[in-house]
Amino acid sequence: MSWRTRLFEIIFEAETKAGRRFDLALLVLILLSLVVVMLESIPSVAAQYGKELMIIEWIITGLFTIEYILRLLVVKKPLHYARSFYGIIDLLAILPTYFSILFPGSQFLLSIRALRLMRVFRILKLTHFVSEGKGILMAMKASVRRISIFLSFVLLLSTILGTIIYVVENAANPDFSSIPQSIYWAIVTITTVGYGDISPVTAMGKMVASLVMLLGYAIIAVPTGIVTVELSKQFGKKDNLTESCPGCGHDGHDPDARFCKFCGHAL
Repeated sequence: MSWRTRLFEIIFEAETKAGRRFDLALLVLILLSLVVVMLESIPSVAAQYGKELMIIEWIITGLFTIEYILRLLVVKKPLHYARSFYGIIDLLAILPTYFSILFPGSQFLLSIRALRLMRVFRILKLTHFVSEGKGILMAMKASVRRISIFLSFVLLLSTILGTIIYVVENAANPDFSSIPQSIYWAIVTITTVGYGDISPVTAMGKMVASLVMLLGYAIIAVPTGIVTVELSKQFGKKDNLTESCPGCGHDGHDPDARFCKFCGHAL
């Protein structure tokens, strides 16, 4: 077994003892990094231990940088891995620390490293969680076009209702001082958020508000139904494996797959 193949099994696979240890150590580093970022955001802690926290963060970032480079080295098609979901997350996990040199404060964006904790499902062999998580992502992706049309309709409806409430309330209620302000009220009301910072005072305005509230409850059911249909389609499919492709590092292959569906490399 070559050093490249050995490193691939350790870094990408969680089936071997070395691979599990590597991934568990990686998770510990991710959690430690998140704790450091949270502590740095507390002024009293940052004032007393800022230097020590910065040193720890740079050490962790250095380790993550080495890990990312090794991932690119051991796969046969590094560009495929770099463009994959995990590849992008791995890159974003190290960039904020380097950006903080030019843009102070950007290191707090390191909280994106929490997304790397998704690897825990592969480490613990929770294959069903992995496949169901991907099923949800695929369902959301398949629903994007219909949800976009729905959101456009809601925005148009909010504009119309905001204009109506402006005409009704403007003379008697200074809170509705402009159409944009009234559209803000319509969006807050139609989404059933209801901050209460703006509210109608006239009888006609209250009637319009009641209509908007009822519309809000009806509208909520629409995107739920769209996503539910796509979820039922995704969960009807077979569970995928967590085995990583030696070529590009992708996982999620069908149980009977012999070649990677992303790059064509033999599994």
